[in-house]
Amino acid sequence: MNTTFTFANGSLQLSRWPLHQPNNSLQAWDAADELLIHHTLESATQFSRQHKREPALLLINDSFGALSCALAQYTQVQVNDSLLAQQGTVYNRQQNGLAVTTLQQQSSLSPYPQAPDIVLLKLPNNHSYLQYILQQLSGVLTPDSIILASAKAKDINRNVLAMFEHTLGPTSASLAVKKCRLISCRYNAALQQPATINFPLRWPLEHSVYNVVNHANVFSREKLDQGARFFLQHLPAVAEGQTVIDLGCGNGVLGLALLSRHDAINMLFCDESYMAVESARQTISENLPDKTALCRFTVDDCLSQQPDKSADYVLCNPPFHQQQAVTGHIAGQMFSDAKRVLKQGGHLRIVANRHLGYADTLQRLFGNCRQLAADPKFVILEAIKRS
Repeated sequence: MNTTFTFANGSLQLSRWPLHQPNNSLQAWDAADELLIHHTLESATQFSRQHKREPALLLINDSFGALSCALAQYTQVQVNDSLLAQQGTVYNRQQNGLAVTTLQQQSSLSPYPQAPDIVLLKLPNNHSYLQYILQQLSGVLTPDSIILASAKAKDINRNVLAMFEHTLGPTSASLAVKKCRLISCRYNAALQQPATINFPLRWPLEHSVYNVVNHANVFSREKLDQGARFFLQHLPAVAEGQTVIDLGCGNGVLGLALLSRHDAINMLFCDESYMAVESARQTISENLPDKTALCRFTVDDCLSQQPDKSADYVLCNPPFHQQQAVTGHIAGQMFSDAKRVLKQGGHLRIVANRHLGYADTLQRLFGNCRQLAADPKFVILEAIKRS
């Protein structure tokens, strides 16, 4: 894995987070980071000449801290929806001898700082989340604010540029450099704002009386996804008093279904996304307010914060990508953490795409795995922690 990132002001040692990922071809930065850093250094120099001070930066979606580390000389606030992104930034600043105590990090749900001088945005794939970000920015920018965004060229299209134009102001995009493009935008305070989308969204859960709460960056924006729909048909029979973990909980729909059937089970909702955990919290509190005392909601790196032998069931719909990279290490960590956290005789039950081969992974890890159900696209697998 290449960990040496060279840019205009020097070089850094940057690692993807978590460490020790099996795909050695991946690195902790990309050409979009390089574009943003290059143009920010230019803009910062011009800003300092004009205003006789250093600019304050707002970094959004800085996945592993490449932007934060390369621009560490400037005051900055880093906004992420990912706990892993925050942890990766701290690690990379530490390994490059950069101060951590002065690093300001906040979650995607916190109010953005007022009047940032330069905004750096790594475009998310999720256009709902992009719209949320732009709406948040529209409330804190000034006409002097410089907005720079970047992504792969294929992800910057007319619709994306129109979102910037309609929400913030005049927007242009560069030619492709290393298959990435830079978006430059100037905030227009006099711009007539389009009708805003009221996040979080709420939509009816089919075949129920419930409404699911979905914040902007949570998978399955306005309807039940196919994997969750199939999983809901094959939830375990849980005994009263048992503890169930919804790992990678998203909007909390699996836990909602279980809580609606039981009066005294304990539910733990875990996800590395702040918006996901808050969506689950609101899904439960708005539909089953009398059951919230049975629930805990935790932003976590898989189950890193959870004690050994503390759960009877772990339910999981594991992802097979991190950011835009396809990788199996997250699922592997989920399965390993589940085994540690399960009591003897505890069950891990997952839904997964058929082609991913998780049955073999679970067989090696637990010594057993059975297929409970299958359809043309998905399988339901279960492994038991034996003594």
